[in-house]
Amino acid sequence: MSQFWPFPSLAATPLIKGSEMKEGAGFNGCKGFLKVAARCVMAASVMFGAAQAAQAKTQLLVYTALEDEAMKPYKDAFEKANPDIEIRWVRDSTGAVTAKLLAEKSNPRADVVLGLAASSLTLLDLQGMLMPYQPKDFDALTRKYSDSNNPPHWVGMDVWGATICYNRVEAEKRHLPKPTSWEDLAKPVYKGMIVMPSPVSSGTGYLDVTSWLQTFGDEKGWQYMDALDKNVAQYVHSGSKPCTLAGTGEFPIGISFEFRGHELQAQGAPIDLIFPKEGLGWDMEATGVMKTTKHPEEAKKLADFMASRQANEITAQWWAIVAYPGVAKKLSGIPDNYPQLLVKNDFVWSAKNRQSILEDWQKRYGSKEQK
Repeated sequence: MSQFWPFPSLAATPLIKGSEMKEGAGFNGCKGFLKVAARCVMAASVMFGAAQAAQAKTQLLVYTALEDEAMKPYKDAFEKANPDIEIRWVRDSTGAVTAKLLAEKSNPRADVVLGLAASSLTLLDLQGMLMPYQPKDFDALTRKYSDSNNPPHWVGMDVWGATICYNRVEAEKRHLPKPTSWEDLAKPVYKGMIVMPSPVSSGTGYLDVTSWLQTFGDEKGWQYMDALDKNVAQYVHSGSKPCTLAGTGEFPIGISFEFRGHELQAQGAPIDLIFPKEGLGWDMEATGVMKTTKHPEEAKKLADFMASRQANEITAQWWAIVAYPGVAKKLSGIPDNYPQLLVKNDFVWSAKNRQSILEDWQKRYGSKEQK
């Protein structure tokens, strides 16, 4: 039967047996026992100290829809600057995170919402869920990329916009012309050739739908989506996935966003990025502090960090437009006039009409949603 030993690191130390403590050698035997006891006390102290250090860290529960590759750089940089705070992520798609936050309204869990669509944060704000807070570097940011309240209730990080990912190789095999506009995608030649994100689960899908309704008008916007639906093979639950599927050739055309297209091009995928001439729907990844956070000072520190030049330099690895001026880099495949292609976007309108838009969309096209 194995002997229980509370300190595994000391398990190899032999116990002193009574038969070994001979007469006349008692003092030496006691010295051996005392050494073992001292080591036990030291080990206990180390373990207790480590436990105290772990308990001393404040854990921030952060809900996010960030791309996977962005989470670690933000966490590492923030925790290095704030060693007494630890980020605990809860990640899902934009639609899922938004629904979770609304479902938890009566008993909120999140401290901070980071990397969620500004349209979703606006919806949370209309529900009275966000804390007004102006981060330290806020005055250095481009003002139009944050909430218009003073102080702001959310602060923008980066812009992401609608993009068509077009697989040249697959298109040539199927004799598909290269589209240049949204209207082109409704032509019969593309029947069954398109995949796009569901607006119910994807922020990219929702910005597509709301931009068409705002650009074409309500009636013509739905008429356009009726025609487009005939060519869509499937509505998936991720804004990235349509471009990924186009990159692998499973579908010739994916309606997605520029970040994923840029990444896939860099990896050698045979895709072109198309920015339709009618203009691009867009949204912002943004940060907001929950009004109900139990750690307001630590949550504000995270908001400060996300508004800093350092955080924006991390963001600029992937996005062509970031909130901090002069930080964005030229990204391959993204046109110089990209900012001018973004359509006028009313976040408040998108937030207020979200439920009715999604209900209408599901009635019309929900049968093609990915199961």
